[in-house]
Amino acid sequence: MHTINLTESFDGDFVRKIECESEQNVSLCYQCGNCTAGCPYTFAYDIPVSQVMRLLQAGQKRTLLSCKSLWLCATCESCTTRCPNNIDVARIMDVLRHEARRQGYGSERSVKVFWDTFLDSVKRHGRVFEMGLAVEYIARTGRFWTDLELGPAMLSKGKLAFKPHSIQGQAEVEKIFERFQQQKEQCA
Repeated sequence: MHTINLTESFDGDFVRKIECESEQNVSLCYQCGNCTAGCPYTFAYDIPVSQVMRLLQAGQKRTLLSCKSLWLCATCESCTTRCPNNIDVARIMDVLRHEARRQGYGSERSVKVFWDTFLDSVKRHGRVFEMGLAVEYIARTGRFWTDLELGPAMLSKGKLAFKPHSIQGQAEVEKIFERFQQQKEQCA
């Protein structure tokens, strides 16, 4: 069992920033536990979703931003669907993950690097460029031999293109990143 030390002081600015960016009121959470009960990754989390919500209410910034649960969340929205108070818990988890990235937290370095590389690829190409993602991830982590056997099979099935695909609506994708940046600045 993971013990959480609540002696860290309450960080009200942190709570307000997360509420602003997520557009959610965390004080509406009354700890029913439905989010944790519905989460398919609870078994792997160091801090279950309902405790993440409670720690956010308690303004426990350092504990939250350093937990691995943020990086393991698949944003499947089971927690959001099950919330009786219509809190978009998955969105809060996403905002916490972004805040952890901005502040240099990340207990799972390889997961954080993958996340950053994935978002960089989407920002540049409008969608994921798998070959570029793989090359950049390997370059950033130095994990040259990880999943090496998958490469030939993926290439033979046309799953790894050597150049990025062009998409319709790339300008709209860029606008999404711009809106995210603007909202982040508004809530700072």
